[in-house]
Amino acid sequence: MVFYENFIGYFCEMSRNFNFLRKSSFLIIIVFAFVSCSKNNKVEDYTLKGFVFGTTYKITYLNTSKNYQKSVDSLFYLMNKSLSTYITTSDISKINNGDTTIVVDDLFLEVFKKSKKIHKKTNGYFDPTVGNLVNAWGFGPKREKKNLTNSEVQNQMQYVGFDKVTLVNNKVDKKYPEIYLDFNATAKGFGIDMIARFLEQKNIHNYLVEIGGEIRTKGVKENNIPWTILLVDPIDKEGSDGYKKINLSNKSMATSGNYRKFRVSENGQKFVHTINPKTGLAKESNLLSASVIAAKDCADVDAFATAFMAMGLEKTKAFLEKHKDLQVILLFTNDAGNLEEFTTYK
Repeated sequence: MVFYENFIGYFCEMSRNFNFLRKSSFLIIIVFAFVSCSKNNKVEDYTLKGFVFGTTYKITYLNTSKNYQKSVDSLFYLMNKSLSTYITTSDISKINNGDTTIVVDDLFLEVFKKSKKIHKKTNGYFDPTVGNLVNAWGFGPKREKKNLTNSEVQNQMQYVGFDKVTLVNNKVDKKYPEIYLDFNATAKGFGIDMIARFLEQKNIHNYLVEIGGEIRTKGVKENNIPWTILLVDPIDKEGSDGYKKINLSNKSMATSGNYRKFRVSENGQKFVHTINPKTGLAKESNLLSASVIAAKDCADVDAFATAFMAMGLEKTKAFLEKHKDLQVILLFTNDAGNLEEFTTYK
């Protein structure tokens, strides 16, 4: 009987210890899970940097728990696979080389349709079919660097005109096989838009995305400070340390200019990278730089900046009279050869 009672007492004591251990273990698991979860969900600000589209990029986003570098790399990969004329295996390169079987993806479709709209709105001054001339003048992937004669330019002009290209069942239909598509004028802007949309899908409401000087922002920085940039001010070099402060919160900005991308022939003639789709020429106008700011997709302002460089100063001013949603900072040379600025930025 004593043995039996001792056994029962021992069993009860073990049961109590087991219950305690089980509860303790459960508590430890809960605490561990909470600590792990808290560690994984730590809210931080991130800045991602790298190289894409032949230039650098910087992406800053606030108040999130995850580094999205791999996702960003994947988006850039998809863009290059679809739209890069510098990659021979991309869809656009295959199309330019005569492959009529390519069914284009959603990225290509969006850029194509957006380009059509801006082509029409700018009366053809934005035109992705100037690719052959971009190559011929030495500013495309082929780097041909020819000094074209007037007859050679006119021969190439028959292949220029975005109205000669359509989409049929998501396949590109070109009036002439020689037509060469080039969306590089909007590539950086569109890449920025893709990253911006991705961040917004992740409920990130404060960010700045920059690729090669083109920028799109949303929200504000810490302490509700607006996203601002310093733009070199060549007109007022002494004021504000030579910079102009631009508030870009919830806006996009793109700049196009011929002051860096140009070449000089052996006889001293200067050719610029902005090809006029109306003439096929690579001649510099008095408009040296066009910065466009608007609450639009960055691809849009990127395209408009390119179109304005082809239009020249006076046509751009006339265009802006009808499109008040666009703000600009234009640098040009006056009749005396001096640098001046025209701006609608406020």
